[in-house]
Amino acid sequence: MNRDRTLSRDVTATQIPSGDKTPLPSGTKVMIHQTLGGSFTVQTDFGLFRLDATDADAIGEQAADHSVKSATLADGAPDPEAVWAQLRLVFDPEIPVNIVDLGLVYSMDIAKQPDTAPTAYLVNVAMTLTAPGCGMGPAIAEDAKTKILLVPGVSAADVRITWDPPWNQSMISEEGKMKLGLI
Repeated sequence: MNRDRTLSRDVTATQIPSGDKTPLPSGTKVMIHQTLGGSFTVQTDFGLFRLDATDADAIGEQAADHSVKSATLADGAPDPEAVWAQLRLVFDPEIPVNIVDLGLVYSMDIAKQPDTAPTAYLVNVAMTLTAPGCGMGPAIAEDAKTKILLVPGVSAADVRITWDPPWNQSMISEEGKMKLGLI
């Protein structure tokens, strides 16, 4: 597959690793490096950038459908496995392993929102990053939140970045280590 493309329209991309929003004009030449989790990591003459799924058409791609069909329990609560499945669709734009298998997600819990409709649930996620100075943290956390909100029954999501405990490579799952060639 040809990974070289030309932007067909102006887009706002996220510069890697700073996390800064940067306009890329129509006609910019890009090379696609990664197409995981619905976002795209592309390289231009000015560095690496992350394009959101909403900009897939600008590089001649189609956005992946990450909607969740039916994922509620008998009481209307979101199925925790559906939330974990959505988190496995979130990727650091420089690493071809999802945030769950990278060991970046420390906890996920689902709580009924008080004084709300019977199917209104809040998902709380505590996660970290591979490095404290990573400017992509807010973009990765927002991607996780957006994907969690697709799970039926979830009315709100809070994805919090924490540095305690510090992340290290021993937290990577066996599957993640295999993808990264660490075992």
